[in-house]
Amino acid sequence: MTTAAEPTVVPPVPMLDINRQNGPLLAEMERAIAEIGRTGAFLHGPASKAFEEALAKYSHVEHAIGCASGSDALLLSLMALDIGAGDEVIVPSFTFFATASAVWRLGAKPVFADLIPETFNIDPADVARKVTKRTKAIIPVHLFGQCADMDGLRAAAPDVPIIEDAAQAIGAEYRGQKAGSMGLLGCLSFYPTKNLGGWGDGGLITTNDATLAAKLRVLRDHGQNPRYHHSLVGVCSRLDSIQAAVLHVKLAHLDDWAAGREQNARRYAAQFARLGIDRQLGLPEVAEGCATVWNQFTIRVPGGRRDALQHYLSERKIGSAIYYPIPLHLQKCFEALGCQRGSLPESERAAEEVLSLPIFPEMTREEQDRVIGALAEFCGVAGGSAKRAA
Repeated sequence: MTTAAEPTVVPPVPMLDINRQNGPLLAEMERAIAEIGRTGAFLHGPASKAFEEALAKYSHVEHAIGCASGSDALLLSLMALDIGAGDEVIVPSFTFFATASAVWRLGAKPVFADLIPETFNIDPADVARKVTKRTKAIIPVHLFGQCADMDGLRAAAPDVPIIEDAAQAIGAEYRGQKAGSMGLLGCLSFYPTKNLGGWGDGGLITTNDATLAAKLRVLRDHGQNPRYHHSLVGVCSRLDSIQAAVLHVKLAHLDDWAAGREQNARRYAAQFARLGIDRQLGLPEVAEGCATVWNQFTIRVPGGRRDALQHYLSERKIGSAIYYPIPLHLQKCFEALGCQRGSLPESERAAEEVLSLPIFPEMTREEQDRVIGALAEFCGVAGGSAKRAA
């Protein structure tokens, strides 16, 4: 008696698989954590200091100050510059919420600027139009792993401090300079899905200014130095030793992971061009002088077909994500600023068209073939399977 063959179960292609990255390093990270358990140095201990020193060296800066999250890194940076009520800070609208919320929480006004369509990064020309005598800082976001046009921003407002939001761009370069090393301050996030992700929340601030570094170390610890002597009103925002230990282990592999992302990005671009679907889908561009780390591989799907493509991929168990569906100037919580639809047309268009595809370095060739083939099928291209030699 014959039995019917079991149906083939096709595993999903995840947008990101954190366990594939952490797994091979698990024993080393556990040993580092066990050492902290033995010493009891859970805060401000040797592990935290060692990671800060290693990260400063990696980022080509003099000082690295750990804190509890990338969002807190932004907040603390603004606090260190004494930004508050009546001040304005120019920020992109097409970014994660934390960039603008840090400004708002201090009573200052976020002033939203539009983006450069090719890179999704803040447009220096629009920044120049929005600088006023109340502008106290500019926060460019190095979005999706590519640095913003730092030369253009300096020219747009030569006397205004720049706080780099490098949460998605650790290791990226602009004209040979590392992300986080070009502004007065730089902000990093170690959220688990970042290119350098921890086992929970974590952040860090970079700077070459010794005075600001000392102030930040006080601000992150309730404004006290020494203990119970409060010269400032600070916050409780420390990078704990366990997170620092995990991140220090992973830092040694960061450039190799970036190379894997780069390889995947190049293969996407080559296969999309071979198949001709790059004429239907807008592919990400890397600006001259930039070395991106591909935190995301974000395509554009024009003609109102983005949501249909995401649904098409989901039906085929292929992960994707929309970063970001609503630009910040149109968020309900910022209605009081009076921004109108149509005021930042490129940010609004991007929010309607963008779709990020899996690009994590542990992604297999077979998984990428499925993504490429599905996009080709959606675009109506016959023979959409990717060439394995590419």
